[in-house]
Amino acid sequence: MKHRRAVLLMVLVTLLWSTAGVVSRHLEAAKGFEVTFWRSAFNALSLVAALSWMRGAAFWRQLPRTPRAVWISGLCWSVMFTAFMMAITMTTVANVLVTMALGPLLTALFSRLFLHHRLPLRTWVAIVLGSVGIAWMFGHEMQGSAASLAGMGVALAVPLAAATNWTLLQRIAHADPALEKPDMLPAVLIGAVLSALMTLPMAWPFAATAHDLTLLAGLGLTQLAIPCLLVVRLTRVLPAPEVALLGLLEVIFGVLWAWWGAGEVPSSSALWGGAMVLAALVGNEWLGWRRAR
Repeated sequence: MKHRRAVLLMVLVTLLWSTAGVVSRHLEAAKGFEVTFWRSAFNALSLVAALSWMRGAAFWRQLPRTPRAVWISGLCWSVMFTAFMMAITMTTVANVLVTMALGPLLTALFSRLFLHHRLPLRTWVAIVLGSVGIAWMFGHEMQGSAASLAGMGVALAVPLAAATNWTLLQRIAHADPALEKPDMLPAVLIGAVLSALMTLPMAWPFAATAHDLTLLAGLGLTQLAIPCLLVVRLTRVLPAPEVALLGLLEVIFGVLWAWWGAGEVPSSSALWGGAMVLAALVGNEWLGWRRAR
């Protein structure tokens, strides 16, 4: 896969990821842990079907012998699945996405510390500019209430887990070619199952209506299963910091979805901060494309 195609697919991934906030605002009765449980459960069911089709019966025979790295990645996925949806039910979409946008900085630092990657200056500049935009949004979007503080605290677990996951996937993708590399796609399924199991006790008794289940089933398939399988493949082509940097588009898309589809109007500071993030992304990709040519 060429770099340009990988970037375009990563943009599609962020567009799909960004739909969770606006869809959650149209739920009728499901709240908190139940929302997270159903989304993760439908995600797991979608992954079972997809991986069975992609890998066949051999996938299930090999699953009990899954290497430790796959389980670590699965644990990271479970934290990302659980913390994100819980945070969405506790504070605004903008607050959650702003907090999650710390991911590129954390990923770059993890790559430097654990993989000893040397990042180009343009990527560091983009990370700094994007972080300034996030800080701008953070400072002005912060509500100050206890619920908002708790929601943003929960959301902070997402970029930490994501940075760990991208760094791990990158290490495996660029390991010695002579060594057999583990199939990392099962990690997404493991993460979905762990997330569903962790939230099931708190989700009972269920209150979701048929309308809620339809929306959450859609999220499980199109907002989690499909884009998460794609991003595992894309980590073979794109460096971990670039994956995280492109992931910032979820902030822009998510805020716009919530504004257009749920009436959560962002403030001018959120718009300016988002513009800075977008400028950082476009500038980094344009400079990389120009240098490649």
